[in-house]
Amino acid sequence: MIRGVKRIVILGLVLVLAGCYAWRVKEQRTSEGPMAEDIWTMKVLMANGREPNFDERRRWDNAMEQKIGQYLRQNPEAANSVDVSTFKFIRQVSVGQTSDQVLILLGPPLARVTDQTEMEKLARQYWPAVKESEPTEAWMYPSGWRIYIKDKTVVDITQYAIPY
Repeated sequence: MIRGVKRIVILGLVLVLAGCYAWRVKEQRTSEGPMAEDIWTMKVLMANGREPNFDERRRWDNAMEQKIGQYLRQNPEAANSVDVSTFKFIRQVSVGQTSDQVLILLGPPLARVTDQTEMEKLARQYWPAVKESEPTEAWMYPSGWRIYIKDKTVVDITQYAIPY
């Protein structure tokens, strides 16, 4: 009988800890940033209080495919780059992409920061590493994503998100 109670208590503690882990603050520095669909979904959720429906997703997907295709036709060097699949198929922002590619994937940022002191605050603990790439501006997106840009090229990506 006592063994059964111990197992239940241990299982309960494991579940509580797992739940706490899921709700922790998300802070990271990465070379692969947000996916276009995730940011678009978050923007729709913030604007409408609901996730997009099937038809809205289909229209967004078709529009995205057209924008990416047009960009790649106009920029053959991007179409022949090693990481074209990240842009075209995965639709994810990554270090090395151009600011035009970020705008196609994520749309305009919620805010742009050009002040070094403000960028340091955004990068938090990662500022020493981010600073090495000498960003001239940071673009902020939902879910705490920060895209750092220098000479129209993504040089770093961080995320600091506090769960609701």
